[in-house]
Amino acid sequence: MRLEAAARMDVFRKLWRARKLIVVVFIPLSLLPLPLVHPTSEACCAYVLMVTAVYWVSEAVPLGAAALVPAFLYPLFGVLKSSEVAAEYCKDTTLLLMGVICLAASIEKWNLHKRIALRMVMIAGAKPGMLVLGFMCCTVFLSMWLSNTSTTAMVMPIAEAVLQQLICTGLADSHDDSETGDSPEEDSAISTKQENLDKNQLQLLYQNERNERTKQELSAFTEGQTGELNGFGLQPVLNKTFVRQTNGHLPQVAIEIPNVKRVRARRDSQYPTKRDHMICKCLSLSITYAATIGGLITITGTSTNLIFAEQFNTRYPEAKVINFGTWFIFSFPIAIILLVLTWLWLHFLFLGCNFRETCSLSKKRKTRREMMSEQRIQEEYAKLGPISYPEVVTGIFFILMTLLWFTREPGFVPGWTSLFEKKGYRTDATVSVLLGFLLFLIPARRPFSSSSPSCNNSDDNSEPDPLAPMITWKDFQRLMPWEIVILVGGGYALAAGCKVSGLSVWIGRQLEPMSGLPPWAVTLLACLLVSAVTEFASNPATLTVFLPILSALSETLLINPLHTLIPSTMCVSFGVMLPVGNPPNAIVFSYGHVKISDMVKAGFGVNLIGVAVVMLAITTWGVPLFNLTEFPAWAVARNVTGGL
Repeated sequence: MRLEAAARMDVFRKLWRARKLIVVVFIPLSLLPLPLVHPTSEACCAYVLMVTAVYWVSEAVPLGAAALVPAFLYPLFGVLKSSEVAAEYCKDTTLLLMGVICLAASIEKWNLHKRIALRMVMIAGAKPGMLVLGFMCCTVFLSMWLSNTSTTAMVMPIAEAVLQQLICTGLADSHDDSETGDSPEEDSAISTKQENLDKNQLQLLYQNERNERTKQELSAFTEGQTGELNGFGLQPVLNKTFVRQTNGHLPQVAIEIPNVKRVRARRDSQYPTKRDHMICKCLSLSITYAATIGGLITITGTSTNLIFAEQFNTRYPEAKVINFGTWFIFSFPIAIILLVLTWLWLHFLFLGCNFRETCSLSKKRKTRREMMSEQRIQEEYAKLGPISYPEVVTGIFFILMTLLWFTREPGFVPGWTSLFEKKGYRTDATVSVLLGFLLFLIPARRPFSSSSPSCNNSDDNSEPDPLAPMITWKDFQRLMPWEIVILVGGGYALAAGCKVSGLSVWIGRQLEPMSGLPPWAVTLLACLLVSAVTEFASNPATLTVFLPILSALSETLLINPLHTLIPSTMCVSFGVMLPVGNPPNAIVFSYGHVKISDMVKAGFGVNLIGVAVVMLAITTWGVPLFNLTEFPAWAVARNVTGGL
């Protein structure tokens, strides 16, 4: 029986190791009867959609590789020509992303992002509450322009340096620091218990030791009890070898009395106090949440925003309502409200409600540990030196790109595109690629200057080129997320197949029973659904699957598609409850300050806050901004064309 059980377990282990290969092979074969039994365009497109969705959700193959499935299945089933599918993999948003990555590469290469982050934290101060808020503000700002993953990867080392300074200072000063130390009653009880344990150990050693030499050691040990170690006033003997003799009844085994302080510190993962551990948890989680919030503000802030913008503009080409300016006007208030509420939630969860102590800006109320943390931040900022010429150039390009995006077609006044005779030729990608291209040309050294600027990843052995550009192709290549580009292209290909085959119209007809629900209820259900699914699947894959379905649903129910698509796009970013929810979560989790239970508890609250704020926005200032009270003409034209 044991052999049979072992054999079965061995088979199960082999199957578990090969689970991804099984999914890759089994899913297409199990779904193959659908296009064979119903050889229609809708059935063939549904087959491709389901296979790709399962590959994305299960991650049986890399996301980029799974996005290539429509590239060969659509032509094989006769849904789209190969040339038509290939055209979907490079759109306007791909060029927009490439231009932004050029600017991000320059920001990272010349340490402008680090200077901004440290300066904002210096302004906020070292009080726990203000420190968390300062890191959140700088993370939100950087995440508006950089990817959420790169922002988190950049800010976390700075936060970790501050936290380590906090921990080291607490180990040396936990007895004197009354605000973050243990209560006097707890310290007194632990000290009494430790003294009793040490006394028992002394008696045991005295009975077993027979020679005068050992008695002298015990005497010296007793005198050493009055010494202090790290401010605790205790110096127990642990892991010290003593010669023991058996009494004929007990085995000759060395008895080690546990150190109560050390056991408690081990339970709290080697933090000086529980409050220090809570500060580490709060600051770590605040960074990943702030990166998510910042990514919502701009179209280029996160890949899901780009996916929505391109799919929406492709499906509704007559709708000229989504651009950098309108998205920013709608999402910026959401981000501000989310930032404040998320900070309050994390503060309540980990730091309590004593905002007067954790957020005071008075220098008189600062402890030694907080002053040491501020000193560490100032030292890190001093290492950057004075602002350099490449940082100035990068900052100018950053401001110029933002202004050109805002003023292209602001809506309430004519934009700079009205200066050109032909309309509709220039988009945000035009500005992005132009400025990104110039970064490859402008020299990084100031004209008529002999000093060479310092940057990240510089090779000290090579002779500096006086005409070296701001960024090189290697700098761009290192940051360019080609997997995301292919993933977004796969989403465009799926959307095009659903449109051409008529699958989106068929899905919309199946959802007609929901026509009795008010628009806000449909939007709320969509938000809750995507925010739940995205906890276990990647955000881009989840949104790519749901956008065509929600578009068809809105057209069937005669609801403005923006009423459901924009909130769903934002809520798909709230996968913050698990480390696998998104890469920033995994980065923060890898530092070891938080457990999965901490992420679930804090992330659940942030998820609910996010859905509530997005619903508030779409039902208030989103209504006049996007004219959500009526079914627009561009959606009517799309609905009539799709029905034909």
